Formats: sequence, structure tokens, C-alpha cells
Amino acid sequence: MLSGGFLIYILAFLSVLTVVVFFHELGHFLVARLCGVRVETFSIGFGREIWGRYDAHGTRWKLGWLPLGGYVKFWGDESAASTPDQSQLSHMSDEDRRISFHHKPVSNRLAIVAAGPVSNFILGVLIFASLLFIYGRSTIPAKVDSVQPGSAAEQAGFQHGDIILKVDDENIESFSDVQRRVMLSAGETLHMLISRDGRELTLEVVPRVDEFTDAFGNVQRRGLIGIVRANNPEDQITESVGPLKALELGTQEVYFIIDQTFVYLGRMITGKESAEQLGGPLRIAQMSGQVAQVSLPALIHLMGVLSVSIGLLNLFPVPMLDGGHILFYGIEAVMRRPVSARVLDFSYRIGFAAITTLIVFVTWNDLVNLRVVDFLAGLFS
Repeated sequence: MLSGGFLIYILAFLSVLTVVVFFHELGHFLVARLCGVRVETFSIGFGREIWGRYDAHGTRWKLGWLPLGGYVKFWGDESAASTPDQSQLSHMSDEDRRISFHHKPVSNRLAIVAAGPVSNFILGVLIFASLLFIYGRSTIPAKVDSVQPGSAAEQAGFQHGDIILKVDDENIESFSDVQRRVMLSAGETLHMLISRDGRELTLEVVPRVDEFTDAFGNVQRRGLIGIVRANNPEDQITESVGPLKALELGTQEVYFIIDQTFVYLGRMITGKESAEQLGGPLRIAQMSGQVAQVSLPALIHLMGVLSVSIGLLNLFPVPMLDGGHILFYGIEAVMRRPVSARVLDFSYRIGFAAITTLIVFVTWNDLVNLRVVDFLAGLFS
């Protein structure tokens, strides 16, 4: 019999992923309708249909049995990856061409494809803004309460009472801003502008790699300099956030996630970060279940992070992903002719191989890092 903990993991994972995927595909769908493209299928999940119905426009809305994604299939598509059906395209009537995705101007196709990732970013902004508007913004000043002996901060000259104003050229408003900046900078020299006794000083510090086990038993790696923030209740500042300010801060949070993703990928390529940190569906399921047991706002925040991450991933110029389509349509706009069917077919094969390899790699990471054998054994106990 399945344990209650397992059901929480599954329900949380499906809830988070379904909302994120739905908004992604809804972006494609709405812009396609605006451009006069007929949408044949709107699917959440892959594989055999377990539920479905037609709307007034003839679109089949359905759920697939494998809930790990979704797709929108347009008139003229051969597959869920929006590869053109050459046989169908060559026999289309003038009426069919008017509603065919592949016969629309390249600007329309670019807008339709880009609408999916953009919708994910918009969802992220709305989620973060809503949480800030409802719960307010809690911050702790970037003030050093103590410095750990032998740490990078001690070596750099930090002292009790120092207030961090900037890290490199980035303004610091709270202690969490410092943590965010430091955690992905292990081994790099950071220039921190501080205020000490009314004077401004610049200290150079090199964060060290710290490996730790979080509250859920997950092994994490981060940069650490060894300063401790003030822990007095009066140091925490909670302020209400108006709707416009919430949207501004929500947009900043989306930008931060995108920026830090590229920072991490750059450090991974140069060997400064381990690819073992990359996770797949199992890791997402575990995180969803763990966060759901903390609080509903925490789960919704995770949904926002995942939405931005999926939107960004889909913009990578890999054939079969939205970014690959955008690349081909960009080439078409410059060359003033479509990329040949032979090149497209070859590219999609490469893209499929690349995506499959990535899925296998991150799933292997999940199996290793999550100690999945012990995990699964506990689920059915």
C-alpha cells in the first residue's frame, strides 16, 4: 500500500508541473488563435488519451497518461514537435493554407513559438508578485554579527558590525542578497563595499566551497565566506508591498533566476561547478513533496521558479525545443527562404538525441543523489 508521504509527493509534483505546462502551452495556443492558425490538439501529458473533448473551434483538449509535459499541435504539423507534414502541406487547398501554421508569415510563427516561454516568465512574475503582495516582504539588513574563525571572511578582514553595501557592482539591500551572490561564486574573488564606523571600505573575499545536507537530507554545494547575520527579532523588517511594487520585485526575481542560471551553466562549463547538481523529474518530484509539507506559499514559490526555468530551457537553440524553432525561423527571416526539409529532419534527429541524452543524464543524477533505492523502499513500507 502506498504511504501518505508518497501521495503528497505525487500530488504536489503533478500540481506544480501541470500548472507550469498548461501556461506554457496556453501561450502557444492563444497567439496561434490570434494569428488565425487552426489548433488541432491541446494536450497536457503524452501518450494514450485518458480524457478529452472538442471545443467550438474543433480543438481537441486532452490529458495524456504520461504527465511529464504537453504540446499544442497546429494544422499542418506532423507531430507534437511541430515538424511540418510535407505530404499534407503539398495537398492543401487555399482555405487550408490560410489556417496552416507553416503557411503563416515568419513573424507570426516566431510570435507563436516564443509565446510559450514568455508565458512561463509572465507566470513567474505573477506568482512572485502575488506572494509579495499577500505576505509582504521580509528582509534582514546585511549586517555582520560575527565572523567564523579561519573563514574566508576572517582572512578578508571582516569584523562584527560591518554593513555590506555592494558586492562587486551590485547594490545590497538585505543579507539574503549577499547569500545569493556568494553561493554561486565559490573560488572567485568578490569585491565587497562595506560600511564600518561611518567609513566605507572595500574588502576582497574568495568564497570557499561548502558541501552540506539540508533539512530534507539533500546534499547541496554552495559558496561560503563565513559571516553570520544578526539574529535578533527586531532586525527583521517586514513591509507591505503594493501591487505595482510587487510586479517590479516579481520581475526582478525572474531576472535573478535567469541570470543565476547562466552563471551556474558558465561555471559548470569551466569546471567550477559540478554537473551532479542538475536534476530531473525525480528531483522535482522530491522537492515538490518536501516543499508542500512546509507550506502552500513555499510550494507556489517553487512553481514560479520551475516556470521560469522551463521557459528558459525551452529558449535554448536546440532542435525540437522552442528555441530551435526560433533559430530556424530567424534564419528563414534573414535568408528569405525556409530551411530545407532535409536539414530540418537531420536537425530534429540531433535535437532528439541531445534531449534524450540530457534526460538520461539528469535521471541518473537523481538516482544517485536521491539514493532512490532507499527512497522507493520507504514509499511502499
